[in-house]
Amino acid sequence: MSDPGSNPRQSDPLGRLAESIREMKTAMADRDDVVVELREASRMRLELLAQDLAPVFEDVPKDSDQFDFTISSGLQPRLWIDATAHVAMGRDRRIYRFVRDTRLGRVVLAETAEMKTVAEQVTRYIAERILERERAIEGDFHPAALPLAAAATPSPVGEKWASFLWALTFMIIGAAAGVTAVLAWLWDKLPPATP
Repeated sequence: MSDPGSNPRQSDPLGRLAESIREMKTAMADRDDVVVELREASRMRLELLAQDLAPVFEDVPKDSDQFDFTISSGLQPRLWIDATAHVAMGRDRRIYRFVRDTRLGRVVLAETAEMKTVAEQVTRYIAERILERERAIEGDFHPAALPLAAAATPSPVGEKWASFLWALTFMIIGAAAGVTAVLAWLWDKLPPATP
């Protein structure tokens, strides 16, 4: 028999579970709101940086298609400078991180809370990339401008012959080792000599 003063709802585990699920959904929604706000704050800071760099972006030659100058969306917004370099906000959403991806890994070019400092570094990077491209297009390579140590290196023809001779040497050593191994293996297979 049930006690007339007791409430059967209080002892119902399904009711407690439903309430716990509702509380968890509310907590998750609050956390999601915070994440969205942080993402929007990062995006806003990157938009301010892009506005500060707008005159630099406009000065880039129109025929240069190596730069992007776009802000990407996603979990971590980024201001892309080109295919390998971008500015993103640090974990605290106050530090600008200007990084470049290289074959050897990611290189941090600037990391500071000062937007002006990052803008100067981005401007310098853009100038370097424009000059690199111009030199590559013009074929601006002057052997006389090389340092003395570089001028003392052997010519490409000499390097080819040296590489060929080393390869030939290793091939001869390998062949001799192979012949020796085969003879040692066959030595055990030969019948013993009778007097």
